[in-house]
Amino acid sequence: MDSILMISVHGYVGAEPELGKPDTGGQVVYVLELADRFSRLGKRVDLLTRQFEDQPEYDLVNENYSVWRVPFGGKKFIRKEDMHDHLNQFVTNTLSAIKKQGKRYDIIYSHYWDAGWAGQKIAEELGVPHVHTPHSLGWWKRYSMGTDMEEKEMEKTYRFEERIRKEYFVYQMCNHVIATTLPQVELLQQHYDLLERRCKMIPPGIDENRFFPVPSGEVKRLRDKYGMQSKDILTLGRMAHNKGYDLLIQALPTLFSLVPDARLVAAIGTDNSKQDLSGIKILKDEAKKLGVEDKIVWSGFVEDDDLANMYRSAQVFAMPSRYEPFGMVSIEAMACGTPSIITTNGGLFELIKFGTHALYSDPHRAVEFGTMLALPLLYPNLHNELSVAGARFSRRNFGWTGIAKQIIEIFSFSINMQSFQTRVG
Repeated sequence: MDSILMISVHGYVGAEPELGKPDTGGQVVYVLELADRFSRLGKRVDLLTRQFEDQPEYDLVNENYSVWRVPFGGKKFIRKEDMHDHLNQFVTNTLSAIKKQGKRYDIIYSHYWDAGWAGQKIAEELGVPHVHTPHSLGWWKRYSMGTDMEEKEMEKTYRFEERIRKEYFVYQMCNHVIATTLPQVELLQQHYDLLERRCKMIPPGIDENRFFPVPSGEVKRLRDKYGMQSKDILTLGRMAHNKGYDLLIQALPTLFSLVPDARLVAAIGTDNSKQDLSGIKILKDEAKKLGVEDKIVWSGFVEDDDLANMYRSAQVFAMPSRYEPFGMVSIEAMACGTPSIITTNGGLFELIKFGTHALYSDPHRAVEFGTMLALPLLYPNLHNELSVAGARFSRRNFGWTGIAKQIIEIFSFSINMQSFQTRVG
């Protein structure tokens, strides 16, 4: 197996992606890191995505790896919820370009349902195996949002019925599904009828050369640089309902009753869009109602170059998600030596040892979550143990090269199985 076509359709995918733009977050990082590691391991990789705005057709990353953009759906950005209507055009344009340019691939590896649906069509046309990583599941996202939105409004915005039908098609027809968490595996089996033998859990990875602890003297200098204090709790990410920032705000009175000099540094939102500004205003109103607004620093989007140092500057990292397929931000923070408080509603919860690698809580129980936030601030020995054990756990289990090797094994298995079935068929 020498040649891989990776497909990730939505967002801003590139050799140097504009992280923080709409639909350009953890999935894009995941895809780019794997493409890079595949190429280091001697595989030829085309990372196929959508060409829009004024993007070039190719980014040549190295001699084995290119980002390849195929145009469809016009020149403007299309959010992932609206990608349904343009996927047939993407399939047609891609197949035409593959045949015109004489490209050949041993396997297709797609990401998220939109690329999965297109990838399955392309794989069938080319007669090659198709492996898919969902990243998130329509059934679970609809379930987790069901109590917070009217059904008609939710369907109009997210088109869950159509998405779930297309997801089902992909999971049944592709050669193998790589889930990123154990809960995803269970949901795929329970709600998409996926056979256990056709699915494997392989977690996401981190850049070990970027996320690592630094000495306490350097931490102090970083805090001075970023205006952080010794009992600051950091939370960061997109302004989205499933991230649970409102639940975090509700936990703050408990935190501040236990640690009066603590603060929350909220690096929430990716831009000054109407959606971000509206969401942050709601959070500020909730903080004012609870009387904690003077203990929150609204720092805004953290540039990618500053991300690791922001993790290091915080005394504790909080991820209060209602739903999180995995929670890469917590893994990154842990790798930097920052104790993390996560929730019972994500895949990372299934893998950590409570009190050794991290602490967790049900985010809907504000007093419980606030108490977990306070514990590493109250007990320095606990903080130090979580810092060291969390960094070891994160770096040893989630380095990207090891993750890439595991996935290549799945590719080889899928190719061999399809070759065998073709011979006996």
